[in-house]
Amino acid sequence: MSLIRILVIAVLFTLPIKVQAAATPESFADLVEKLSPAVVNISTTQTVKSPFADGGFPVFPPGHPFEQFNEFFENLPAPKDGVKATSLGSGFIISADGIVVTNNHVINDAEDITITTEDNKQYEAEIIGTDSKTDIALLKIKGGKKDFAFVPIGDSDKSRVGDWIVAIGNPFGLGGTVTAGIISARARDINSGPYDDFIQTDAAINRGNSGGPMFNTNGEVIGINSAIYSPSGGSVGIGFAIPSNMAKPIIESLKAGKKIKRGWLGVKIQAVSKEIAESIGLKEDVGALVAEVTPGSPAEKAGFKVGDIILSFNGIDIGGSHKLPRVVAETDVGKEVKVEVLRGTKKQIVMAKVGELKDEKDDTADNKPKGNKKELESSESILGIHVIEITPAVREKYELDKDAEGLLVMGLKSGSAAGEKGIAAGDILIEAGQKRLKKPEDFRKVVEEVRALGRKSVLTLVSRGGENIFVAIPVAKEKN
Repeated sequence: MSLIRILVIAVLFTLPIKVQAAATPESFADLVEKLSPAVVNISTTQTVKSPFADGGFPVFPPGHPFEQFNEFFENLPAPKDGVKATSLGSGFIISADGIVVTNNHVINDAEDITITTEDNKQYEAEIIGTDSKTDIALLKIKGGKKDFAFVPIGDSDKSRVGDWIVAIGNPFGLGGTVTAGIISARARDINSGPYDDFIQTDAAINRGNSGGPMFNTNGEVIGINSAIYSPSGGSVGIGFAIPSNMAKPIIESLKAGKKIKRGWLGVKIQAVSKEIAESIGLKEDVGALVAEVTPGSPAEKAGFKVGDIILSFNGIDIGGSHKLPRVVAETDVGKEVKVEVLRGTKKQIVMAKVGELKDEKDDTADNKPKGNKKELESSESILGIHVIEITPAVREKYELDKDAEGLLVMGLKSGSAAGEKGIAAGDILIEAGQKRLKKPEDFRKVVEEVRALGRKSVLTLVSRGGENIFVAIPVAKEKN
């Protein structure tokens, strides 16, 4: 091959890739003019109970520094049972007969709801239905009018990071306000609920924008503006919207007066952290780690086991644990699905029939320290954790569940790595290195095996307050 040809090939392979970017819109005016009539302001009133309504004003005892104010309070009129409070938000009309979509938190506990349209006409509205888990509410404008301007709901899955969006809402009660920006990120989990999957934008979203629409440049609603990140209370360019594809089935169910049905698998999961991945020899921290399988659940019937890592569900990859609850919830009740799990070091396919999610209850028990000084001294210390075997006598003494098995944590050495990872007195160590623990020597043996493999942590299954979690505990040798 000639030197010239080699040089030509080298140049071709080092040239930068040219990307043809879409032109920046010259103006959003035509789009806004078309969409604004369908965007509404929502004001609500509710009665807030006075803190003195039940017992009147405070009475200070003799000798109290504020005793002199007793006479002043006695001469005041009796407090009312409550005062009227007003809140403001946004929404958008999706049909000519005045069906309005907004956030549940905008109208929650409202006694009266007033809708104001772009032309400053006001209407009373009633609640058709709400869903607190996704923070969506559906309203109906009263009066029988059937020629309201409305907007279509689009496909949020087609939107990409970097796409232009327009937000219209009612920030700080100022009235119809338009802001524009781009989609900054997708699938954001902001810990607001079990099904977080927010679209993030840099368009200015402020208080009062809640429930308002996020439009694409085709004039379709691709999100419901719901939350902001703001240390100051104002916009800092980090706003979040519920994707339209998540909202659509909820809206349709509420509109039809149907109960919201969500799929249920029956596993309690946690994220696969880098430490957990390293402790079991995984190269990537992906999937959802099964910490507990609910008795009688679809997961138990399908054969799921504690320690399984769910990699995909019904053909959808589970990159992070927060994605699984949403994917399961959106699956039709009764549908049989294929679930890929990593069990030990092997991938397996588990077939599961999706059940229906019922109302959840918080059965978390109090977790109190268990051991006194004498008991701590008599317990064994492994990785800085003082543990004792759970015997029938221990179960009775510490009022443990009759089926409790493993090692009871009596306390921890000051500054121990286990304590830094959240291990606390009252925890029960059920497994270590995916092996059941019955005696302290079982735990010590697993720790030595993990060290021999050159791993930095041992994966430990912990029962805390009636719930199971996995904790990767560092196995560096204790310092004397």
